[in-house]
Amino acid sequence: MEKSIIRNIIRKPLHIFCKLVSVILFSIFLSLLNYTASSSFAQVTNDAGLWTTFNIQKKLKNNFSLFLTEECRLKENFTRLNLFYSELGFAVKPFNVLKISLAYRMIDKFLIENTFSYRHRISLDVSLKKKSGAIALSYRHRLQCEIRNVYQSANGRMPEWYSRNKFELKYALNNSLAPYMAAEFRYQISDPRNVESDKLFHRNRYIAGIDYYKNENSTIGLYYLIQNEFNVSAPEKIYILGLEYTISL
Repeated sequence: MEKSIIRNIIRKPLHIFCKLVSVILFSIFLSLLNYTASSSFAQVTNDAGLWTTFNIQKKLKNNFSLFLTEECRLKENFTRLNLFYSELGFAVKPFNVLKISLAYRMIDKFLIENTFSYRHRISLDVSLKKKSGAIALSYRHRLQCEIRNVYQSANGRMPEWYSRNKFELKYALNNSLAPYMAAEFRYQISDPRNVESDKLFHRNRYIAGIDYYKNENSTIGLYYLIQNEFNVSAPEKIYILGLEYTISL
């Protein structure tokens, strides 16, 4: 009984918030697009890359789930390793529209000196999702903390903090195919290695893709992503082809 009352109290503001997400998405998209368009791109470096991802998800009782992700990324027009990472985390859905997840990621980033930079990341995600017929609108906020080269650098234990806001609009064509569009905006809270970007938005991503639900336990995803950097000393613009395979247990 108490749980039902709490659910009703929280559901209404969440429902209103989900309706506002579409307005927020387009307003942020247009404002940042205008900002980056007005910035100088004389020093921007262009590149193309490939991201391949493998996910395993395991549902548990009481709306809990575990997930494991392995990803490999190529850069320099698909010719050079950029990084690969392993991520392990858990998620809980206290309500149908709300999901909270916590994850740890171990990153091996390949450097130009043919050595690796080892990085550790903790991410806390709060996601809202609202469905209306075949349309699904979602918003995810990620608070991200990362340290790097702990035993190789004097400031290796100094964390980087980022706030990442992602909006997604998905349309289910049928039971098997669902195209989508998404946009993500990253805000740098604090980074001791790139202080010039502190308290600024400095990266955005625009994604278009499609998910193929092979069956209830496996999904194949294909997407195209454009990543823009600004408010940084050496900005890059990267065009990325992504392949993703997910198994649900």
